Amino acid sequence: MFKGFRDFVLRGNVIDLAVGVVIGAAFGTVVSAFVKDLLTPVIAAVARKPDFSSMYFEANGAKFLYGDFVNALISFLLIAAAVYYFVVLPVNHLMKRFEKQALPDKKKCPECQSDVPIEARRCAFCTSALA
Repeated sequence: MFKGFRDFVLRGNVIDLAVGVVIGAAFGTVVSAFVKDLLTPVIAAVARKPDFSSMYFEANGAKFLYGDFVNALISFLLIAAAVYYFVVLPVNHLMKRFEKQALPDKKKCPECQSDVPIEARRCAFCTSALA
């Protein structure tokens, strides 16, 4: 019973996932601090309000606290932008750079424009000789 659990935990995907979750949590904390301590004051300077969480409106005696939602929305957008520009774009660029170019396995017949294998000497469709 313990051997099966050990094999499960030591599989590569589980370890990769655990590392990803820990790094993601740490990255989320850093970006949240960046948003709270640096970007929100800039936005607050423009909007002349230091903290959006105290913003609300009342309707028929009910209090709608939309300020927390504004803070969460700003944090989400900034975290998403940071992940996109600092993680997704660089990884995509690296993947394109290291991607092996696949050699073509087909060529076009000059007579009938059919796809034929590279090694073929005659077209299977029109039987013309291929160079």
